[in-house]
Amino acid sequence: MGRFAADYGAVLHAPLVVLGEQLGLYRALAMRPMSPAELARETGTTERYVAEWLAANAASGYVEYDADTSRFHMTEEQVAALADANSPTYISGAFLVGMAMFRDVSHIAEVFRSGEGFGWHEHDHSLFVGTAKFFRANYIANLLSSWIPALAGTQQKLEAGARVADIGCGHGASTVLMAKTFPRSTFHGFDYHPESIEAARHAAEDAGVEARTSFETAPAKAFPGNGYSLVTFFDCLHDMGDPETVLRHTLGALEPEGVCMIVEPFANDSLSENLNPVGRIFYSASTMICTPASKADDKGLALGAQAGEARIRALATSAGFTRFRRAAETPFNLVYEARP
Repeated sequence: MGRFAADYGAVLHAPLVVLGEQLGLYRALAMRPMSPAELARETGTTERYVAEWLAANAASGYVEYDADTSRFHMTEEQVAALADANSPTYISGAFLVGMAMFRDVSHIAEVFRSGEGFGWHEHDHSLFVGTAKFFRANYIANLLSSWIPALAGTQQKLEAGARVADIGCGHGASTVLMAKTFPRSTFHGFDYHPESIEAARHAAEDAGVEARTSFETAPAKAFPGNGYSLVTFFDCLHDMGDPETVLRHTLGALEPEGVCMIVEPFANDSLSENLNPVGRIFYSASTMICTPASKADDKGLALGAQAGEARIRALATSAGFTRFRRAAETPFNLVYEARP
């Protein structure tokens, strides 16, 4: 019952986090301590609703309450997690992903019975937005500081000028981040979801890198172009129905000394080793999103979000890559380097 109380409180609080992000409540409260009335005036909302929202957030540990002044405030850590969209620990997008999972329960129940798939494009729109926001924070934290530097010689190529393909780019968070950092290189994002490609183009324009980026609707196993110095897969290879064919096509698209970077959710190779809080997150998301997406694609291998290094290595080797290693890791991701 103790576990239930904590979990149920978190589930019920999730929509309040989404409200706080959408209404700008966290961003406003991050500026200074406020009473419910002051926060309501600052955000153009109603005091009574804001008062209840603040109480729930204080009980959840997402904001702080000062009983002496009857005002609420946010700590530096709370601001980084909930109010600063450019923070490497910004988590609000994760709750949008959770909302999409709830909204799609009836669809997933049907595929449980039929054994069919449910494509990424079929999910509620909040999944696409939430994934972009949540994953962007992870890329801000790790992509430039540790993941790319871990690929031997790759950062130097990008600094000098290279051609990069970002497969399964979604809203382009990873593509745009790399384009902003390496102005001499060109970046090509591919995704089979037209709505995401359109969002990626807007993101590139907003970031001022549209001249060095292109985004195109294309399947992962047939994305166009060749001679790429770097091909990236950010948290998406396991979602694909036929990842071996995808990797074989990738091998043909690389230049002779090119590299394929595969970023996957952190997972050990055995189920028992993944029965922990991180595994809980990934197995749950995989049940609702990753496995159905793969089942909806050709072959439907359904690796799941906890595939583990041995299975990814076997796929890369079968596809023709001769060199494969774990290049980097975080508590939430494993980064693999595959070379011809």
